[in-house]
Amino acid sequence: LDDGEDAANHRTSAHDIALMSRELLKNHPDITKFTTIWMDSIRNGEFGLSNPNKMVRFYNGCTGLKTGFTRGAGYCLSASAEREGLQLIAVVMGCETTQKRFAACKSMLDYGFANYALIQPELPENATVPVKLGITDSVKAVPASDGQMLIDKGQKSAVTTEVVLDEEVTAPVSQGQRLGTMTIKAGEQILAEIPMVAEAGVEKLTFWQMYKKLLRKVCMK
Repeated sequence: LDDGEDAANHRTSAHDIALMSRELLKNHPDITKFTTIWMDSIRNGEFGLSNPNKMVRFYNGCTGLKTGFTRGAGYCLSASAEREGLQLIAVVMGCETTQKRFAACKSMLDYGFANYALIQPELPENATVPVKLGITDSVKAVPASDGQMLIDKGQKSAVTTEVVLDEEVTAPVSQGQRLGTMTIKAGEQILAEIPMVAEAGVEKLTFWQMYKKLLRKVCMK
C-alpha cells in the first residue's frame, strides 16, 4: 500500500530504508520484475492499475522501488536504478509533495551516476603458484572477493592492478589459502588490497606417489 498510519514512538530514517532496500535487491533481485511494471490490470482487465512510482516510466534505468506517505512522514520514496552494472538507491522522506520526492531522488541518482563508476580489475592470465610435493605442480590464485569497486569516475582511466604471489608453496595447500595480494591503485593512491587465495586444494604426494614421480623422471632421462 502507498499509505500507512503513524504510530507513537514508531520512527525510522532514510538510512534505515536504504539498508532495507539494499537487502531486498541483493537477496531478492526478482522483485524488480514487479517494481518496474508501469501499468497493469486485474479482474480480466476490468480494473486498471498504475505504479505510483513515476520514476519507473520517466527515469532511465529505474528498477523501483517503493513510495510511501503518512501525515507524519510526508511523501517518501526509495528509488533504485541501474546503469552499466552500477546499482544505486536514493531515499527521501518528509517531502511536501509527491513531485518533490521524485525530483529529490532524481537529483541524487543523477549525481551518483555522473560521479561514480563500477570497475572490475583485470587479472593476469596465468596467476599460478608452483606447488612443492603436491599432486599437481601448481595452484591457481584467485581474488578472495569479486574485486568489484566503486570509484570516482575521474579515477577510472588511471586504475592499475598489481598482483604479487608467493614464489612457491609446499603441499598440502588448502582451498582458500592465501597465496599473495592484489593491489588496486589509481595513480599512486592505493584503493584496495585484496588477498589472492588458492582456487582449489592440493594434496601432498604420498611416499609411493613421490617414488613413481621420481622414477618417471629417471626413465625420461
